[in-house]
Amino acid sequence: MTNPLVEIVSLTKHFSMGRGETLHAVDEVSLGIESQEIVGLVGESGSGKSTLGKTVLGLHDKTGGHVVFDGKELPSRYTPKDFRTYAPVMQMIFQDPYSSLNPRMTIGEIIGEGLRLHTNRSSAEINERVIYWLERVGLHADQASRYPHEFSGGQRQRIGIARALVLEPRFVVCDEPISALDVSVQAQVVNLLDELKESLGLTMLFIAHDLSMVRYVSDRMAVMYLGSLVEIGPANDVFFEPKHPYTELLIGSNPEPDPMSERNRESTRIQGEIPSPINVGDGCRFANRCPKALDHCATVTPELKPLNADVDSTTRLIACHLYS
Repeated sequence: MTNPLVEIVSLTKHFSMGRGETLHAVDEVSLGIESQEIVGLVGESGSGKSTLGKTVLGLHDKTGGHVVFDGKELPSRYTPKDFRTYAPVMQMIFQDPYSSLNPRMTIGEIIGEGLRLHTNRSSAEINERVIYWLERVGLHADQASRYPHEFSGGQRQRIGIARALVLEPRFVVCDEPISALDVSVQAQVVNLLDELKESLGLTMLFIAHDLSMVRYVSDRMAVMYLGSLVEIGPANDVFFEPKHPYTELLIGSNPEPDPMSERNRESTRIQGEIPSPINVGDGCRFANRCPKALDHCATVTPELKPLNADVDSTTRLIACHLYS
């Protein structure tokens, strides 16, 4: 990877809990995302995926590290001016399409708000773009005067997509955009995002729980556990040939028929609960739940490094002592 559109370098986000306790939400995460690439980010609830996405976009202040967008380093702490500068090129599609939509605004006002704040378009031009995007996401022009509560969950998510993309940003963080939707509606939303990615040349960080859906929509997959990345690689390779024990168990807990062999993937289950991210110590963070843990896993933190030294480092990365 030479010149990624988005380069995340040792990004860290900690929250002070008082009494000398610190919550390690994101710890020294490094990840590059190429222009027009979709990187899927997966992991259990509490692994730090959403916090990472929000910190990248400046919705959380950075504790450490930095983010570079199109060759320019982004601020560690955003000011209102910074939000005005970067909102037209970086946007977020939120997990809950209902709570993220103002119930007192019509759908037309919600979708057009970004255009009113960040462009000099006339009211007529804004209305024209609102109608265009309503239809682009599969809704109708006459629905612009309705309110969020009048729509289904899938329709509200389409509205959230239209609101995020109306400014035609270059980079979008999709924060679990399908988790609250029925399976059939999930497929519709993912297909819509895939089509918009192709037509608009979007670059995306796609956060989700459904690994099979992430594999379908993503070029590469990154696996996150307790604030750190444990594996990165081409989506199909990570899904069908996982290397890190956590990735193996995570994928095995979401069985899917293997289309090549017509056999069901062996179902597995991760034992125990994800540990507290407060005052995290040294060692592999998955060691206490890992069936393959070595003696030094509990005390020595593994580095995220190429699986094979003779292969391009962007191809497959893993943080595991089994491959040291």
